[in-house]
Parts: sequence; C-alpha cells; structure tokens
Amino acid sequence: MHKYPFQHINGLELLTLCGCLVPLAVQAGLVEDSHLSLEMRNFYMNRDYRDAGLVDTPRIKGQSKAKAEDWGQGFMLRFESGFSDGPVGFGLDALGLLGIKLDSGDGTSGTGALPRNPRTGETADEFSFLGLTGKARIAQTQLTVGTHSPLMPVLIRNDTRLLPQTFEGAQLLSKDIEGLTLTAGQFRSTRLRDSTNYEDMKMFADGATGGVESDRFNFGGITYAVSPKLTGTYFYAQLEDNYRQHYLGLLHTLPLTESLKLRSELRYFDSDDDGRTTVDNRNLGAMFTLSYGGHALGASYQRQTGDTGQPFIAGGADPFVFNTQTYHHFLRADEDSWQTRYDYDFAALGIPGLTLMARYVRGDDFEIRRQDAHEWERDVDIAYVIQSGPLKNLVLRWRNVAYRGSRTTDIDENRLIVNYVLKFW
Repeated sequence: MHKYPFQHINGLELLTLCGCLVPLAVQAGLVEDSHLSLEMRNFYMNRDYRDAGLVDTPRIKGQSKAKAEDWGQGFMLRFESGFSDGPVGFGLDALGLLGIKLDSGDGTSGTGALPRNPRTGETADEFSFLGLTGKARIAQTQLTVGTHSPLMPVLIRNDTRLLPQTFEGAQLLSKDIEGLTLTAGQFRSTRLRDSTNYEDMKMFADGATGGVESDRFNFGGITYAVSPKLTGTYFYAQLEDNYRQHYLGLLHTLPLTESLKLRSELRYFDSDDDGRTTVDNRNLGAMFTLSYGGHALGASYQRQTGDTGQPFIAGGADPFVFNTQTYHHFLRADEDSWQTRYDYDFAALGIPGLTLMARYVRGDDFEIRRQDAHEWERDVDIAYVIQSGPLKNLVLRWRNVAYRGSRTTDIDENRLIVNYVLKFW
C-alpha cells in the first residue's frame, strides 16, 4: 500500500504502460504520423514570506512559515498517434507524468511543486500519472475524449511548477472553414499540478459566496481571422452551480515601418452567478506593445466593476487577463490595475538564445477586510537556450519575483528551471 493515498501508480509502472502504447499504435497502423517526446524539467523554487502576523501568511502546525522551498525532477512523456484510414479516422494520445523529490522539508514544503500532507507538511518522494485521450477526425473536425491540457480564454491549464495540470472530459474542435475555429466541450474533473488524482472543480472569485464543487465545466467558442492582421474571439463558459462567463477578444498587429510594429489587444469578461453564488464582475483590459528590433515595450490597463472579483477555476488554472502575473492574479473585487513590460532578445546583439523579460504591475481601488488597500508585483525572467553541441535546445531559466501589499503578506521568490525536450520521432 502506498504511503500517500494520491500515489496510485509508481514510476516503473508508468514507464511500462507508456512503453506499451508504441507497439499498439504500430498494430493499428497509426504510427506514420505519430510523435513521441520526453520533456525533462528540473525545478527549484524558494519563496520567502516577509510577514509573520497577517492572516494570509501560510502556517504549518500552527506556526507562521518563513519560507517555502522545493526541488524536484519532472518527466513528461507525450505520445501522439496519427489517424487510421477511412472517412472517420481514429487515434490515441497518451501523457505520462513522473515527479521525483530531490529536496524538501516538512516545515518548508508548500510551493505547489510536490504533493504534501497539509497537516504535517510532509511531501511525497515521487508521484506519477498516466492520461489517455481517444480521438476521432472527420476532415478538419476532431473529437477528443479523455485527458486534456486546455489553452482557452475561459480556461488555461497551469504549467508553472514541476508537472502540468490536466482536465478530464471531451472537446470538439473544427477548422473546416478557412480562418474559422470552432470549439465546444465539457470537462468533468481536474488533476492539480501537485496531485495524481482527479477531483471536482472549485471556483475562486474574490468576495463571492455560495461556491460549491462542480463536475461540469461547459464551454464553447469561435475564433475568426478577419485578416492576417486582425483576429476576433468569443467564448462562453459555465462552471455549473458557480458562474457563467462571456469572453470577447480582439487582436490586431500593425506594421508601422519595416522594423517597427504595434500589437494591440482587447479582452473583455462578463461574469455572473450560476446557482446560489454571488458572482458579479465585468473586466475590461487593453494592452499595447511596440516592437523594434530586439526590443518590445508594452503597457496594459485593466478595469473591473461589480460586487466580486472575476471568477476562475481554483487550484492553479491561470486567468486569461493581462495583469495576472507569476505570483498574484490582481483580480480582487473592484480592483483596477496597470502594467508596464519590457522584453529584449539578445540575438539583436549577436547572442542568440538569450532573452530578458521584466514587468511591473500595480493594483489599486480595492478593499481588504473593509480597509483600502493596494499591491504591486515585479517579475524578471532571464532565459538562455543552448544553441549547439550535445546540449543543444537545453533551456536554462531564472525567474525572480517580488510582491508587496499594504494589507497582505509580502514575498520574495526565486525559481530556477532547467528544461530539455528529447524527440524520439
């Protein structure tokens, strides 16, 4: 019996099961267009909590935590089959995940990278997961059933720790009409980034009450490329018995000169209650980015109205808003926020593979415990992709975060990530 109830399959069993998929694909004649890759991620995270007395400071065994620190090695084996012959093509995809603890302490766990006992803080030595996805295709319309990693405006899976989050359900995607993409489906459960078990979905919305666990996330959307420079998107989503949400987005790219480009994007969310919740939120955001050579300078503004913050699925899913950052979402009830961002690609200086990102976000005009409050976050990412030699395409990344709030726990954070993808075919 496993020491941790969430470990229903060990690493050896996982690799054995994944290995069986290849001969099965060959027998079915689906290997011609298949792909098999192994992503290896070494992930270290250290979060320093700067306050001890505030109510939102994490605690372990009743005592305020001074830091959270985890180090692990992740493996992500991805198999994508081709499709069988005939008017309706069938296929099978597989995702095998394995996380191994390299270092973590009972009193310093809790970064979200490793499964942990919330009472004692003890972390698992390893955790693993195998997800299968059946698929069927007619022309350019594809139905998938099983494990999904959604990237939609109304739901984005989290992949900011050791292993990615997944969802279980069905999705229909159609691209039969040129320039038009139609999406519809339903997810029944989610597996969090630090877990191996599927569970019902929960809502987070600052200031809202009445939320319940749900096994129905319904969604549908349309994306249309009006021209190569202008794209419009509409999505509808419902987390049953929690909230309903409409999304409208516009993306436009304007070349000003041969080397100067302006990217403009608008995102609007309209969210209301479903069931007995009190969700009530409108969120309008705009971001403009000017690019020249290796430089990119961007600015955004986000305005919220309503009685609550914008709702989204709790547990790590990333809201598709401009000012949600590495640490904080900036979606408190009635919060307005703005951002400045700078990116630089050092290839312009003759150093290909080296990139820099720095951004600052500030939020105001909201309350915490009925008192006026404000907050800000500063993120810096430096990454280098090795360009040649036996380690070609190995990615080295340092991510630094500082968050400060007038009535919240301040944090300083560092993440070191080494990532490599080995493509078998």
